[in-house]
Amino acid sequence: MIGKVLIGLIAILHIYILILEMFLWDKPKGLRAFGNSFEKAKATKIMAQNQGLYNGFLAAGLIWSLFAPGNIATQIASFFLGCVLIAGIYGAITASKKILFIQAVPALLTLIMVNLGY
Repeated sequence: MIGKVLIGLIAILHIYILILEMFLWDKPKGLRAFGNSFEKAKATKIMAQNQGLYNGFLAAGLIWSLFAPGNIATQIASFFLGCVLIAGIYGAITASKKILFIQAVPALLTLIMVNLGY
């Protein structure tokens, strides 16, 4: 049960990231969230929208795991949480250290909880 709640929270986080990257990238909220200037945001908007789409796919997979039959739900959740974890580690190395704590650590903790049966 705890694992499903955490999966849901991570899915919501990735829907929020989708919204920031796809729709608010060059708006004040998006500029603040990612520390970009308007000029940089304008130049990278298409790339950010692509990233947002990928975050939406991660959220969709996590939501799918919440409704999948019990015998495959853990495998689906583990796959998508693993994707979030790897993306978070890569983002922390290449973009911002805070991504480690926003994305990777929650995914790792949830992956552990789900696979321990919580």
